[in-house]
Amino acid sequence: MRWFIKKRRIPGMFFLAFLGGITVLGITYLYPMDWPSQEARITRNFGWNDEGRPSLGNIFLAEGPIRAADKGELIFYHTPSNTASVLPSPLGSWIALEHGDGIIGIYSRFEDMTNPALPDIIDKDVVIASAGQSGWTNQGGFYFSLFDRRERRWVNPSTIIAPLEDTMPPQIQSVLLKTDRNSRIDLSQAKTIRQGRYTVLVAASDTRINPNEIPLAPYRIVCSLNGIEIGVLTFETFSIRDGVLMVYRNSLVPVQQVYSSEQAFEIGEVEFIRGQATLTVIAQDITGNVRNNVYRFLVE
Repeated sequence: MRWFIKKRRIPGMFFLAFLGGITVLGITYLYPMDWPSQEARITRNFGWNDEGRPSLGNIFLAEGPIRAADKGELIFYHTPSNTASVLPSPLGSWIALEHGDGIIGIYSRFEDMTNPALPDIIDKDVVIASAGQSGWTNQGGFYFSLFDRRERRWVNPSTIIAPLEDTMPPQIQSVLLKTDRNSRIDLSQAKTIRQGRYTVLVAASDTRINPNEIPLAPYRIVCSLNGIEIGVLTFETFSIRDGVLMVYRNSLVPVQQVYSSEQAFEIGEVEFIRGQATLTVIAQDITGNVRNNVYRFLVE
């Protein structure tokens, strides 16, 4: 069966539901893809904590052309001028290209277009749209995401496309312990804590070339207690399981268990017993730069 929805006036959310509804086992990622723009600047990346919700792709601030990241089949496009649905699409104008092996590239929030004259098969680096402003955004540019319909998961584009230059290690802004009464202990200031069970909250971000850039999400956060790993959070994929969005933290867990509304990530729970304790937090970006913070305190 060939899924081909090109040039049909149907609501954008129908196609997103279609993406989430296909289950075919097996996956092979290809690595010849390029970024849709070489000049664009990333303002939000995959995994970013947007007030308690994860970013499922990369948001670019840009002007000029948007190009196909790889050769693909045009399977859907939507523009705000479509009248099949009275509901506005948060993606604004968007195009979906099937790039092979179940990987679908979604290019969105760009300048509105009426009747794009695009062929059924689009070669790599062909201009498919112009950066602009449409959908739920207040800045010009575009939004780019990758969906693996075989495994029903959103994929970090930087795991398939060569990562952009990054010479700066991530920053760890804070490491907090949350009690069962929802109070917070800042480990940068704490010398002693009470024994008991706590949730570890880590606020971490990454900048690529200089510390004054717009902060992005790191690629991985690891937490260990006295040398024993207690939590590993990796921003590689977001999976859909029974309609629930899941992220990998030691295993697949609902994103609500990880994404805090206070711009931090819940790395896991830990039981502290009396004695000296050493908590280590490591943040790593996609190119391998690492930040390592160590906290030593007494548990009473």
